[in-house]
Amino acid sequence: MPGMVVFGRRWAIGSDDFVLPGAFELFVRVVWWIGILVLYTVHKGQFDCTGGGLLHSYLLVLLILLAAIICALSAIVCISMRGTISNPGPRKSLPKLLYTRLLLYLPEFIWAVVGAVWVSDSSVHCEKTVMNVVFGTVVASWIIIIFTIVGVIIVFDPLGGKKTVYLTDGVNRNLESSQSGQLLYNVKNTATRVWEKRIRLLCCCIVQDDDHRVAFTSIAELFRTYFSDTDLVPSDIAAGLTLLHQEQDKMESCPKEPEEILCCSPSSPVTDDLDIELENAAHYMRFAAAAYGWPYYIYTNPFTALCKLNGDCCGNRPTDSDITGSDRHNFHFGSILKITGLQYRDFIHISFHNKIYEIPFFVALDHKKEAIVVAVRGTLSFEDILTDLSADCEDLTLEDVLENGFVHKGITQAANYIYQKIINDGILNQAFTIAPEYKLVIVGHSLGGGTASILAIMLRNSFPTLKCYAFSPPGGLLRLSMPNMEDLKRRIVRIVANCNRPKYQILLRGCWYEVFGGDPDNFPTELDGRNQDDLTQPLLAEESLMVHRSPSYNALEDESRLNSPPQYPHLYLPGKIIHIVEECSSKRFCSSDIKYTASWSKETVFSSILISPKMITDHMPDVVLKALNSLAQEHGACISCQTRDFNTNIV
Repeated sequence: MPGMVVFGRRWAIGSDDFVLPGAFELFVRVVWWIGILVLYTVHKGQFDCTGGGLLHSYLLVLLILLAAIICALSAIVCISMRGTISNPGPRKSLPKLLYTRLLLYLPEFIWAVVGAVWVSDSSVHCEKTVMNVVFGTVVASWIIIIFTIVGVIIVFDPLGGKKTVYLTDGVNRNLESSQSGQLLYNVKNTATRVWEKRIRLLCCCIVQDDDHRVAFTSIAELFRTYFSDTDLVPSDIAAGLTLLHQEQDKMESCPKEPEEILCCSPSSPVTDDLDIELENAAHYMRFAAAAYGWPYYIYTNPFTALCKLNGDCCGNRPTDSDITGSDRHNFHFGSILKITGLQYRDFIHISFHNKIYEIPFFVALDHKKEAIVVAVRGTLSFEDILTDLSADCEDLTLEDVLENGFVHKGITQAANYIYQKIINDGILNQAFTIAPEYKLVIVGHSLGGGTASILAIMLRNSFPTLKCYAFSPPGGLLRLSMPNMEDLKRRIVRIVANCNRPKYQILLRGCWYEVFGGDPDNFPTELDGRNQDDLTQPLLAEESLMVHRSPSYNALEDESRLNSPPQYPHLYLPGKIIHIVEECSSKRFCSSDIKYTASWSKETVFSSILISPKMITDHMPDVVLKALNSLAQEHGACISCQTRDFNTNIV
């Protein structure tokens, strides 16, 4: 870091990224060299078989070639270990060593071809052991060459060859001039097109229409803006996430700010309300999970699901419910029935239709809670991912409910789609005609949770008593909004820029910590010993990483320095928030007897992305349902004793 410049262009790899792969290749090469040396020594003077003369020359040259490669790799690894992430100065000679190493690929390639020809020659009749060793040598050579080519393709930066323009404060540039403005526009346009091609490639398996193309362009523009003001390579981000996780674990032992905790006495209505809401949340989470259909049911019942679905779902489709979209063999609907425990007649409308900004949902009658439930599915398809990634902000104003609000663009369009369906198509009217005394409840998990939240706001005027249960919405665990992503980027830049350890040490220690646990490492940083007043200003290293452009790097924008105002408005979770925390030891392998705690929280607590090795698994609907069921049982059993135990507080 910054991205290394080789052959006059920037690459998506840093000069300190060659330690671990270089050490691995070095180990392979040394073992290889020793094996060839032993073979050559044992058979020296005995190459009298047919083709033995060529074999003698092949092994001798191979020993010399491997020795040269080992020397080059040793130098590359040693130089790459020097300095820190933000101090590449001690590694400035690395490109020359890489040129030397790349030159050695030419004779290695030629010798691999020679070995392949010798092995495949039917006229050669040498000892079988020698033949096998030469064959293994040829295979190893080709594997390394292929992996090298794949590695070059991976670290290739399509934007790395563009002309660099430095837009620093010390250089007077007239960006209003037509030439500079056109250059800046061309660079931005090129970067957007590159990101758009990448997204199209990832989504090549889905049918692409005008809505997809608009979404691709919008997401590509967000990615271009997000990555335009930093010179980070993927390993820098990995090191930053590792450091942030350890820093968070160290901060957990510190006392929290008063505004981050909502305390209440055991006998207060708020505590009773928490117990009731936990029971309701556990109940309605089953509906949110059921919206995922057969993938969730098979995931949670891997051994019996298919048998149960085959037995129950091969009959006729129900006639009392309105089903749209594809549901081959009734697997989706059958899974929903199994998970919710409802009957065919309890479903008013089920939609499996799935496009970008149009996500599946169902409307059902919940007789146990006397509620009409609208359950919205979370992320399960490429179309849903595109909806998630359409993370720009747009305005939302609703009379008497919300004025000049900012909401997630993709989620808002998904909520508007469901709103049009259930209101304009008369789905809710049909439900309330059947059960006029029932209340309206909107539920969803992940993307479905965010959509349910905005849908509830849209329906608030028509249904003032409605309730919404949003489980792990994008403002929660994943927090997929541009302000939070910008905050994460700045935190990564600050922590990696100020760490005084080499990157390979950070990654190795981080892997050990994530797998085996232990105490977070106290990496020395440039922040140590600084005055508190100085911490509000960026250090030289992190400022350079936000503004610095390595030669041949074309990200020209100077839009988002560390001390610049935020480009996007902050988004917060609506409504009351229950925060569930898993109580576990510092070890990564916890026992099956996991305990959870739940407390009321404030929306400002969730303004940053927290890094954890379990951040994805904890987001899964089955884990959320398990935690809610555990809490509902625990709190339900303790309601009778809370009035007697005045020393218990839920925090």
